[in-house]
Amino acid sequence: MEARVLVLMGSDSDWEVMSEVRKALEEMGVGCEVHVSSAHRTPERTGKLAREAAGRGIRVIVCGAGAAAHLAGVVAAESELPVLGVPLAASDLKGLDALLSTAQMPGGVPVGTLAIGKAGALAARILALSDPAVAARVREQRARMAREVEGKDAALQARLRGDAAP
Repeated sequence: MEARVLVLMGSDSDWEVMSEVRKALEEMGVGCEVHVSSAHRTPERTGKLAREAAGRGIRVIVCGAGAAAHLAGVVAAESELPVLGVPLAASDLKGLDALLSTAQMPGGVPVGTLAIGKAGALAARILALSDPAVAARVREQRARMAREVEGKDAALQARLRGDAAP
C-alpha cells in the first residue's frame, strides 16, 4: 500500500498515542510512513522530511508532539501539504501546553489542530476528497459507527423499560 500520509512524532515515547493514527489509516486502506523526527533536536532532518514528502506521494502530514514543542508548526513552515497537529500530554500541564502551541499559528502557516491525544481518521477524510475508494470506506465507517450507537441506545432503552437485554 503506497504511503499517502506522513506521520511524524518528536519522540518514540509518542508512539503509544500516534500508533492510533496508523491504525485508523489502515482501517481506511490508506498507507502511511512513520518517523521520529524532532523539530528542535533534528531540525534539518525534520525539514527535509517535510519538504520531500509531496515528491514521495504524501498528501497529508500528521504530527504529534508534547509539551511546548511545535513539530507541526515547523513542518507546516516547510511544506505546502495539509498538516494536522496532535497535541500530546507529555508534561505536568497534561497536553494543554502542546494544544496551545499547536493552535497558536501565525497567519499563512496553517496547522489543523486535533484534540489532546486524539487523532482519528481526519487524514483519510481529506484523502477521500479525491479518492473514491477511500471515500467509500469513510462512508462505511460512519454507517458502522451509527449502527453501533443505535444498538447501544436500543440496549439502554430495553434496560430502562426493565426488559431483558436484546
